[in-house]
Amino acid sequence: MDSLPHVFLVSFPGQGHINPMLRLGKKLAVSGLLVTFSTTAYLGREMKNAGTISDAPTPLGCGFLRFEFFDDGRIEDSTTATTLSFDQYMPQLQRIGSISLLHILKNQTKENRPAVSCVIGNPFVPWVCDVADHLGIASAVFWVQSCAVFSIYYHHFNGSIPFPSETQPNVDVQLPSLPVLKHDEIPNFLLPNNPLHAIGKAILGQFLNLSKPFCILIDTFEELEGEMVDFMSKTFPIKTVGPLFKNCSETETRISGDCLRIDHCMEWLDSKPKGSVVYVSFGSVVYLKQEQVDEIAYGLVNSGFYFLWVLKPPASSFGVKRHALPNEV
Repeated sequence: MDSLPHVFLVSFPGQGHINPMLRLGKKLAVSGLLVTFSTTAYLGREMKNAGTISDAPTPLGCGFLRFEFFDDGRIEDSTTATTLSFDQYMPQLQRIGSISLLHILKNQTKENRPAVSCVIGNPFVPWVCDVADHLGIASAVFWVQSCAVFSIYYHHFNGSIPFPSETQPNVDVQLPSLPVLKHDEIPNFLLPNNPLHAIGKAILGQFLNLSKPFCILIDTFEELEGEMVDFMSKTFPIKTVGPLFKNCSETETRISGDCLRIDHCMEWLDSKPKGSVVYVSFGSVVYLKQEQVDEIAYGLVNSGFYFLWVLKPPASSFGVKRHALPNEV
């Protein structure tokens, strides 16, 4: 392990960011690198409590995967919790996280590990590239969505194409290499009146810093988005690395970024015939209307199929109501 190139991955503390970033880390380790995966200490504790990661470096293929977590100033115990809005949390994450990450990166050799050769961050943590640049370490960005979505955000940030606004909310969007997108077909975070509009602002902030990374890694592949990749490669040094969810070994599968234990549902799943269960999940950020939740519930119950529906309560920092299932279901 001491002689391997060392790559340090830094993920925003969200399940939809952790999962693809960890898949990337596994693939890099298998190819013969020492990979350190990092997110906030709070999420790191949840991952450890869920029993999905190990404290010791795990051999994968020709390399190793290890975990080390940075401080974001979040304090939570069994009785109290500090809850911030998204707009309040993001500056705190940058202020405290950048200092903690800087310390961790500088101390790798003191901890008898190879110095970090490359730092890879993802959207919501554009300051990671600043930390790497300060230490003279090469950096890259891992975009966890499609190249088409990357193009949508870039053109919105660049202001070169009209997008829906408060004064013109029904504007259709025409992007190069994409069909015309209706006003309600673009990412919800870019809609002016969306309750989670602040998340869109955070994603757009990534584009302020894209002159520093030497490449943009995207979880897609040429056969799926060849035309779009070619077009965006004229502006950014894009490299496709997907689909990352395929071809995992048994050891890779055991290492998970899950923050919740799944033991309680595995016995039920194992009791059902193969391919007989419908799985429904919209992630931890998407917020559906109550009417949509009702219709999904009726549809699942009336389908006659077994189903497993992950319906987590929204984070209190989002300021939206918790969903309720219809009484008849």
